[in-house]
Amino acid sequence: MDRSNDAGRLFCGGQPSVRDGVASDRVVSVLFGTDVEAWRSGWERRPAGPPTREAVVDVNGIARSGATASTQVVPNNGLAYTVLGRDAGSERVLDAVDDHLDGVPSGTVDVVIDDVAPVAARDGVDAAVAFADRLLGRFGDRANRVAIGCSFEGSAELLSRVGGRVDAVVGADADATAAVERLSRDDPTTFGYVRRHWVEAERGIETCDRNYPQSKQVHAALTDPETTPRTLGATLSGLVTLGALETWGDTVGPTRYDLTAYRPERTLAVGSALEAYVSEE
Repeated sequence: MDRSNDAGRLFCGGQPSVRDGVASDRVVSVLFGTDVEAWRSGWERRPAGPPTREAVVDVNGIARSGATASTQVVPNNGLAYTVLGRDAGSERVLDAVDDHLDGVPSGTVDVVIDDVAPVAARDGVDAAVAFADRLLGRFGDRANRVAIGCSFEGSAELLSRVGGRVDAVVGADADATAAVERLSRDDPTTFGYVRRHWVEAERGIETCDRNYPQSKQVHAALTDPETTPRTLGATLSGLVTLGALETWGDTVGPTRYDLTAYRPERTLAVGSALEAYVSEE
């Protein structure tokens, strides 16, 4: 995958923390998933400590009804923060970031988003992806780096689509990364199917109302699938190898999958490892 710069990074699942995407001492942070106090305390757990100067745009707190957003400054802590509230639209959020970057030389401030999963939960995946697009388009060339957090409470579709828009994806756990690398080495054909179709497989698993279906029954639960029953079956088989799914019993007929043993968090960890693998190619 051709990526010409290193402006945008997606941090999945919180490990490593999106804060580890910060490279400069000046930061503009946008909070969708936590409040200012909790976010600021989290800097202390970072080896490099807090940034020297930080501006926070709080889209998680509750703004006073009818109140005009204003920026509060805490000089001793190197902090300025603006509370927009949870009802703030994307353009208003981006305008607030722009206000904090006004007059600042390009390439001297990092922009950090924590995290886009609440945006998807509130407004849908399309809205979260559109926000990421607008963010990168508006500030990718002005910021030193854009770091976007995506917790595993988000969907596979969100992870995949936002991951395809940034320069690097990081944060998959070591076990999932090792499993993906083994599959790529030992069974490159199955790996190729999983890499292309893991999101659709996840959607089929979540949609199917059978506990022990064959791949064709999972496929039948999909609307407008890109896969065929055969390619979906290969993808499901790969997810079994990667520890996200199990088969049911030993049969001489078509493989049946045990959806009661499905591990959605493992699937997202595997997905982030796959997206990171793609971003490194």
